[in-house]
Amino acid sequence: MRQARTRCLGAFLLLLALLAALAVWNINAGSVSLSGGEILRILCGPPDSSTEYGIVRTLRLPRICAAVLLGGALSVSGFLLQTFFANPIAGPFVLGISSGAKLAVSLVMISLLSRGHTAGSGVLIGAAFAGAMASMGFILAVSQRVKRMSMLVVCGVMIGYICSAVTDFAVTFAQDSNIVDLHNWSMGSFSGIYWDSVAVMAAVVGVSMVLVFLLSKPMGAYQMGEVYARNMGVNIKAFRLALILLSSVLSACVTAFAGPISFVGIAVPHLVKSLFGTAKPILIIPACFLGGAVFCLFCDLIARTAFAPTEVSISSVTAVFGAPVVIYMMAFRREKSSL
Repeated sequence: MRQARTRCLGAFLLLLALLAALAVWNINAGSVSLSGGEILRILCGPPDSSTEYGIVRTLRLPRICAAVLLGGALSVSGFLLQTFFANPIAGPFVLGISSGAKLAVSLVMISLLSRGHTAGSGVLIGAAFAGAMASMGFILAVSQRVKRMSMLVVCGVMIGYICSAVTDFAVTFAQDSNIVDLHNWSMGSFSGIYWDSVAVMAAVVGVSMVLVFLLSKPMGAYQMGEVYARNMGVNIKAFRLALILLSSVLSACVTAFAGPISFVGIAVPHLVKSLFGTAKPILIIPACFLGGAVFCLFCDLIARTAFAPTEVSISSVTAVFGAPVVIYMMAFRREKSSL
């Protein structure tokens, strides 16, 4: 017991240290390099009109906050889906939930842009949530007929391809100059996020995380099996509905502001559970949030600096680092099941 507590404490301290180090690195990384003293002056000192102050406070800090909030939200969303389907390869991107949210947001943005209007944060989140729920509803309907998780994942991938294809058609034939921004968003990016958007996503993610944490005890019982959870007094239908809604809200918030981001919801929960040596929700939920924040900060740093001044999509970088984890996880499970 004492060894397990020490391991969990060390893992939390490691994630916090990585988060702090990557945040400082992201602040300093870019075409304008800053010393430690300049960063402290900008962060702690009074506002000024210098170029460095504008770069840090207006561009880099909101982007860092967005990566932390959305990366954590996407990781927790993946953990909720893995708990719901009792399978580690379930995630919002693989099951097509992110693609459904992407399609809904694209159609709403194109419709408003064609009329000379812009979509607010509430409209984007609402559209993303509707698209995510539509995809989730289809997945649940298929799950009633398809009992094998591998086939369910294939159906989710097909849904993702269909939604992405429809989105590409809509973007291609849309008649508006602002569609360039929509195309960049559809590739996945934390760029172009400012403090007003950060405030909205902080509110949505914060409330959702509180509700998720309140579900940690019934989630622990559900992990032991549906019968065990029912005997412990868990209302299975209400519990499943709560998991679906919260995972959809979290993934919809990510898609609304940053576009579809791949593999974070699958790879990070697996890495976190391996690091902590446990799957207890009361520990894994905050650990997944920290792990997702660290993972997305690292990937965003690579996306901004690896091919500077050209910036690649965040989803491309997360796929490079996340896909090998999923491949290893599937190979390990197959090897383990054959023993």
